[in-house]
Amino acid sequence: MEETGKKLTHKEKKKLKKQQEYEKTMELLTKAGGQGHSELESNFTVSQTQTQQRSNQQLENAVDIKVDNFSIAAKGKELFTNASLLIAQGRRYGLVGPNGHGKTTLLRHIAKRAFAIPPNIDVLYCEQEVIADNTPAVEVVLNADVKCTELMAECKKLEEMVEQGDTSVQNRLQEVYEELKIIGADSAEPRARRILAGLGFSRAMQNRATKNFSGGWRMRVSLARALFLEPTLLLLDEPTNHLDLNAVIWLDNYLQAWKKTLLIVSHDQSFLDNVCTDIIHLDQQKLFYYKGNYSMFKKMYEQKKKEMIKAYEKQEKRLKDLKASGQSKKQAEKKQKEALTRKQEKNRTKMQKQEDDNAPMELLQKPREYVVKFSFPDPPPLQPPILGLHNVTFSYEGQKPLFIDVDFGIDLSSRIAIVGPNGVGKSTFLKLLTGDLQPLKGELIRNHRLVSSTSILANI
Repeated sequence: MEETGKKLTHKEKKKLKKQQEYEKTMELLTKAGGQGHSELESNFTVSQTQTQQRSNQQLENAVDIKVDNFSIAAKGKELFTNASLLIAQGRRYGLVGPNGHGKTTLLRHIAKRAFAIPPNIDVLYCEQEVIADNTPAVEVVLNADVKCTELMAECKKLEEMVEQGDTSVQNRLQEVYEELKIIGADSAEPRARRILAGLGFSRAMQNRATKNFSGGWRMRVSLARALFLEPTLLLLDEPTNHLDLNAVIWLDNYLQAWKKTLLIVSHDQSFLDNVCTDIIHLDQQKLFYYKGNYSMFKKMYEQKKKEMIKAYEKQEKRLKDLKASGQSKKQAEKKQKEALTRKQEKNRTKMQKQEDDNAPMELLQKPREYVVKFSFPDPPPLQPPILGLHNVTFSYEGQKPLFIDVDFGIDLSSRIAIVGPNGVGKSTFLKLLTGDLQPLKGELIRNHRLVSSTSILANI
């Protein structure tokens, strides 16, 4: 094996082989099974200050990801401006911030190695459901380990050759046995099945072809595959979205014992509290880092916000005073930036000064409140029965009944949560209430003045 005319050493060959195995695994895992995302290059632009990029030698030996002063724009809209990314080995990060501000975009750029990421860090972003085909779920998980799959295939072939009397391959067969032992091939299938079971798959479901699963269940297979592979850096975007309560509890416990590096986007505060060792806050196109879980972050951020508001008000007062003394807005802002620069330089090391030379000084921005408002108009009083089912039986064609002789009713004071494992009929129950599905037996009871509200209920 040669590269640029030079014979590779054993160490270089081993490293190249490992890289090829990683590329095969990534090609398999990123093969779209459902609706994929658009290519990054077509919608996003990424830039990073040249002097901040680490040398190849530094990257070669690095175990952490460190990207200084990078910017990302989506079709002209700035999502990140002179932000810095730091992911330390073995930490479990929760990435939080308002929707639509770039959390998923950042994960996708990390996964696509749009930044300078150390080559020895393999990154896996779990974002797509697996392909719907005849492959059983457990085999999809096992096949994700390309090295183990190839060694098992080679082992089977060599064993057949030995059975046919070919003794020349015995040494290679022994080497394959040793390699399989080292990577724990014997425990691979039990481990894959334990993960699938934790995510809600019965033994029969584990052996079922993926084409017979819904998109949500294929997404679970994708998550199981990622957990089985144990990449150096695992990126999860809303991993609990497709899970029922029992599976969420299992995943919560499983990730608490995760030994490698983890970066999660989630809106589940309890999940972030239990799993995360650090929080990365996306705010004002920058990334801010906090030690501890989400509850600790909230307390620290509230204190920080008070200090930021105080500093901002002080800045605005100074700008107002400068303008009152006859200076233009531009001159006043320039003087304030110079004052901020002097203040920051007092607390910076020599290395920090070198790193920040190309980062433009900016005026302080007032912290923004992220407020979500819902408006529910008060309906006129309605006499019961408002909405209900009487003696309802329902099943889909060719399947077991989901409901048998069900009686159910709600009134204006009802506040109801429908819980239960996936596939038991929660969504079907709502569709029966809205009239989108018709019961095989029984009737839907609905106040005649409620007709205009059924579309709202269906959307919820």
